[in-house]
Amino acid sequence: MSVAAPLSAIRHWVFDMDGTLTVAVHDFEWIKRALGIPAQDDILTHLAGLSAEAATAKHAWLLEHERELAEAAQPAPGAVALVRALQAQGCRLGILTRNARALAEVTLQAIGLGDVFGADDIIGRDEAEPKPSPAGLLHFVRRWQVDPAQVVMVGDYRFDLECGRAAGTRTLLVNAPDNPWPGLACWHLADCGQVLETWQTP
Repeated sequence: MSVAAPLSAIRHWVFDMDGTLTVAVHDFEWIKRALGIPAQDDILTHLAGLSAEAATAKHAWLLEHERELAEAAQPAPGAVALVRALQAQGCRLGILTRNARALAEVTLQAIGLGDVFGADDIIGRDEAEPKPSPAGLLHFVRRWQVDPAQVVMVGDYRFDLECGRAAGTRTLLVNAPDNPWPGLACWHLADCGQVLETWQTP
């Protein structure tokens, strides 16, 4: 994907949350073992394939575990400053997470950004098919009535980048020192602090 405009020109931002705006603490391999999910499987995809009875119990366990992590969340380097700067300049901001919306709200409150994103600005796993599906990202594109190329999807994992590519938006990888997914990100920056520096540079 070519970069049609500098990062400084982007006015529509959608952020992944865990590991992007927060310090990554989820131990997905441990979660899979606790839930009896094969190591090679994606957690949400696996749970979606279970019977309603089996899935309900495992979703409840996952939600409780994630709530503990949400309440103790710490902001990733530069994350609060970046979001506040974008907000001050009138940029449109959204959260697209594979977590539950309610827990995203708990997390944002914990890291000091609870006043930035209203419920309508947060799309979780129950509001749209989870990433890498582009469904949640396309929701923001339609809601903001903007060309996808004017939106950037910011994340720390390939699902975020694949989601952005599928939706036709720009993609920005952070908090991944060695980019393991070359070709998927329009920009690859160390962290949100470096994103802010780059965004402020015309």
